[in-house]
Amino acid sequence: MFAATPEPPYTAVIFTSRRTDRDEEGYGAAAAAMEAEAARQPGYLGIESARDVRTGLGITVSYWATQADARAWKAVATHAQVQRRGRQDWYVDYRVRVATVERHYDAGR
Repeated sequence: MFAATPEPPYTAVIFTSRRTDRDEEGYGAAAAAMEAEAARQPGYLGIESARDVRTGLGITVSYWATQADARAWKAVATHAQVQRRGRQDWYVDYRVRVATVERHYDAGR
């Protein structure tokens, strides 16, 4: 499913990661909990995520009304705890990129 985003501008937080092979169940539970928690935050617009199970490479993009909303999400205590756990147990490597979406378009269907 595509996130239902408004007309731009809005903020995209792009999280690209390579997973370890440890604690798949704990990772899945934490990911689901963080998605639910993010949806309760002011300015949350949606999320899109995909992972190549063969390589462990994943990309998750969360969408926020403003950069301030995205920064506030980063500071939520439960999110910070899961981030620490991710660095320790779940990710070989990761990158976070924050961008302002200036335009978007679709297949026009």
